[in-house]
Amino acid sequence: MVLFGIVSIILIIGGPAVQQLMNALLSFVTSKYEWMYISIYVINFVFFLFLIFSKYGKIRFGKADPDHDFSGFQWGSMVFATAIDASILMLSASDPLQYLQHPAFGAKPLSKAAFAYANVVGEFNWGPMAWMMFGTATIAIGYTMYVKKIPVRRLSTVIPVLRGDQLYKKVLRQLIDFLVVFGIMGGIGSSIGMEIPVIARVLSIIVGIKDTLYLKLFLFFILLILFSLTVYAGLNKGIKKLSAWHIYLAIIFLAIVLLVGPTKFLVGSEGQTLKLMGQHFTALSFNKANAGTNGFAQHQTLFYWGWWLAYMPVMGLFIARISHGKTIRQIIIGMMTYGVGGCLSFYAVLGGYALWLQQSGTLNIVHILNTQGQAAVQAALITTLPMSKLMLILFCVSCFIFLATTISSSAFIVSSFTSLDLSNGRQPSRWNRMTWVIVFIFFSLGIVIVGGFEVVQAICTVAGFPLIFVCALLLYSIYKDVTSYAPMQAKVPSYLPVVHLRPMQRLVFNHYLHNLGQDDF
Repeated sequence: MVLFGIVSIILIIGGPAVQQLMNALLSFVTSKYEWMYISIYVINFVFFLFLIFSKYGKIRFGKADPDHDFSGFQWGSMVFATAIDASILMLSASDPLQYLQHPAFGAKPLSKAAFAYANVVGEFNWGPMAWMMFGTATIAIGYTMYVKKIPVRRLSTVIPVLRGDQLYKKVLRQLIDFLVVFGIMGGIGSSIGMEIPVIARVLSIIVGIKDTLYLKLFLFFILLILFSLTVYAGLNKGIKKLSAWHIYLAIIFLAIVLLVGPTKFLVGSEGQTLKLMGQHFTALSFNKANAGTNGFAQHQTLFYWGWWLAYMPVMGLFIARISHGKTIRQIIIGMMTYGVGGCLSFYAVLGGYALWLQQSGTLNIVHILNTQGQAAVQAALITTLPMSKLMLILFCVSCFIFLATTISSSAFIVSSFTSLDLSNGRQPSRWNRMTWVIVFIFFSLGIVIVGGFEVVQAICTVAGFPLIFVCALLLYSIYKDVTSYAPMQAKVPSYLPVVHLRPMQRLVFNHYLHNLGQDDF
């Protein structure tokens, strides 16, 4: 808390000097350590492909219980909701416009080829390789919780090589838990720092007031109240109810844009995007979208890779908790289906609609992005829709709900990581939860005051960097766990009396006995 307080003060009083420092730090990390980001994502992706198609994919996280486990659709809906941070509402519309001016694969800016490639890199950055990163923490935590039956409140718990009373293991466990908090803070701060200016701009259009720092401070005050009430109420009474609105608002907003917009164009454009992404998937995986040059597309991918790494522990713990009774294969394929599908839907609809506005000459939305910024793009795009005032309100409410859910859940998880004792299923203390809410707000306020999307990118990329090493340890832990997996089968003790069974009776008895675990027997 002290560390983040110091960083927040530096951000608030540092001004342009901090912005220059963050830009320099971003350039240093992306130029010197790009290979580490790329390597861990490629290794992670290949590893999970191996798990899916191997015999280890059949490992089940606890005995299936249809009466209490979530159905496929319920589980998928909640997994999809984890992807719907308010950031995707904003970036899915503005990212394609950036790639239109800085196209990948050698296309000329604003050319026909540039329009074809405009959504490819953006969808890749929210696609299979990104979602597989959430799978790392999910499988490691889920295996520990449901197969080993060890309670998990901190990420260091799921790394077997760090168990023990040796001093160096204790230090490493504390270090990993700290890095998790550091990553979450970077991801959360970047989310709020990016989204508050956009919400402020849209709100200024709705109510007709100037978009000033005072309006942003007012929004921070509202968020503080909302976060505090949600986190104070706890996991079931607060966060669970707020999360329920995630999926409904997202579907309603997306469906309206799809139906009132150029539906045929959006569907056809997405088909072309998926085809091109498949053709260039290997080049994109190794961050070679611009034939070896470290250009705009490469910088964007590294920013996203840092962001997904930062959120990995939180999302992994959430998905693991709702995955009881499912196999490793079902979880990974489900994340690929619902998670990736949900993210790509936003790029297909909002990104496709922004490209259509530019290509058809309806609105020079690229000029708006270059002269007025990302927030103005969202407002301009929404005002082209029917019932624009209502759509602006829906957009603002959606952003607030999405942001509040993510931040509240993250504050709850961080307070768990920073509690010394959570025995007997206790929740983190309320003062701990509330303190982290205040730290989140203060830290994010510093990012907003410094301003600039480059600062957001730098914080995300740097915050995710230490979690590269945590991810490597998790992958090793998963490999050791699944390769040593040996399900216990019930055996009939020798003292049981011999019973003569008819063939059908014997068949039923053997089938039932085979499916019993040792505890059930």
